[in-house]
Amino acid sequence: MHVKRIDIYLLVSIIVLLFIPGRGNSQIGGDNTYEFLNLPNSARVASLGGNFLAIYDHDITLAVNNPSLISPEMNNSIGLSFIDYFSDINYGFAAYSRNFEKVGSFAATMQFINYGRFKKADASGIQQGEFTASELALNIGWGRRLHPNFTIGSDIKLIYSGFDEYTSYGLAVDVAGSYIKEESDFTVSLIARNIGYQLKAYNGSNNEPLPFEMQLGVSKGLKHLPFRFSVLLNHLERWDLRYTDPIEEQESIDPITGTKSEKSWIEKAADEAMRHIVVGGELNITDFLSFRMGYNYQRRQEMKVDNKASTVGISWGIGLRISKFHFSYSRSRYHLAGSPNFITITTNLSDFSKAN
Repeated sequence: MHVKRIDIYLLVSIIVLLFIPGRGNSQIGGDNTYEFLNLPNSARVASLGGNFLAIYDHDITLAVNNPSLISPEMNNSIGLSFIDYFSDINYGFAAYSRNFEKVGSFAATMQFINYGRFKKADASGIQQGEFTASELALNIGWGRRLHPNFTIGSDIKLIYSGFDEYTSYGLAVDVAGSYIKEESDFTVSLIARNIGYQLKAYNGSNNEPLPFEMQLGVSKGLKHLPFRFSVLLNHLERWDLRYTDPIEEQESIDPITGTKSEKSWIEKAADEAMRHIVVGGELNITDFLSFRMGYNYQRRQEMKVDNKASTVGISWGIGLRISKFHFSYSRSRYHLAGSPNFITITTNLSDFSKAN
């Protein structure tokens, strides 16, 4: 009981010291630095439409963005992920988990993104060679079960960002809590992400805010069907997520009367609410094969082309278990310009020693 009290005090202290100062910097749409921290880091997460999940099945790739899912069952697990993003941009992560009985379970993760090579030129357009751009985050996550139905977790991120000679360093923390009922395959997670500061700005003086976000996730497996649904709520700290498109504003004005047509308050409220919601489903056909699909309404509204909306906002994927390895693949439709490919491999090193 004494250990549990210490865990609770630790979680509360992190929230009080870091969450309150960072709350005023809740911005979206390119107003923050280190946005790569919000990219989905595994094929399973991407296939269900979001950048985190609330599913307690000891998948180390889910613990990267939800530290309250770090569990003793992940001990000696490793996860590798690679994402073929747009153009020659690629990113991914590598994770390893270890359990220590007296203090809890830990997961170490390295996230990276490589933006490729660029031609360098001065103000007059004279080329001066090439330069590279990349970002990196080293994470140490901790999770502990306080109660048969309640877990908490936190991680600390050391962040590096470099664009040619411009470099920046930052420090961030995630805190999370989950309510879990394993017998009914039900999980709820509340997460405060990217609470922190830019320790060194790119130009030495203009510090930028980090992409802070409050998120809530729910997952539930059906009793008589091998299907699990997932509902994610993003940006709980902010209601208005709409982007005011000047072209759309202009098109809403009648060219004859000059009057502006506007949506009813019900339509506006429904649109705003849906921008916070991501839905997904996972059909586990057998122990070694799963099909997944997700829908991100906000992504569709922001990235679709009006005369050809296509399947923008929809994602899908498969999960396959072969021997001691779990393979996941997904494609997420961001825009008509292309769909990133996500590939993830996980295994538990202890399984190999058991086989021997």
